[in-house]
Amino acid sequence: MRNIVLVMVFVVSLAAPALAQKPEIEAINTKFIEFFNKGDFSGIGSLYTADAIAMPPGSSLVQGRAAIAVMWKGMADQVGDPKLTTVDVKSLGPSAAREIGTFALKTKGPTPQEVTGKYVVVWEKVGNDWKLATDIWNEGK
Repeated sequence: MRNIVLVMVFVVSLAAPALAQKPEIEAINTKFIEFFNKGDFSGIGSLYTADAIAMPPGSSLVQGRAAIAVMWKGMADQVGDPKLTTVDVKSLGPSAAREIGTFALKTKGPTPQEVTGKYVVVWEKVGNDWKLATDIWNEGK
């Protein structure tokens, strides 16, 4: 019986960091959406690590906060009304995590269409703040 309790404590201790990280990551995702909707692309850039890499579909790698902010500004000319849903967060240690999620947004133009897809973000803890370090997404379910 004692061994079962020890195993259960061990399993819970492995899951606890991810459970703690998920609400923090979801809060940053909410801030991301707020910045996007306000057109604050330098604010979006501030959510990334200094050496972050974004990998938009069908495009080259985008590296660094300033370049990522410019990338999102260009995307905002084409799409709006973004929504993010965190599906899973896995702790990669005390200062790193992997998030898997889905997104939905609407294209701009005379006949707007909804676009859905999925994403993966590797998060790094910088000081007391979680920052996006690697960001990749594509369309489809």
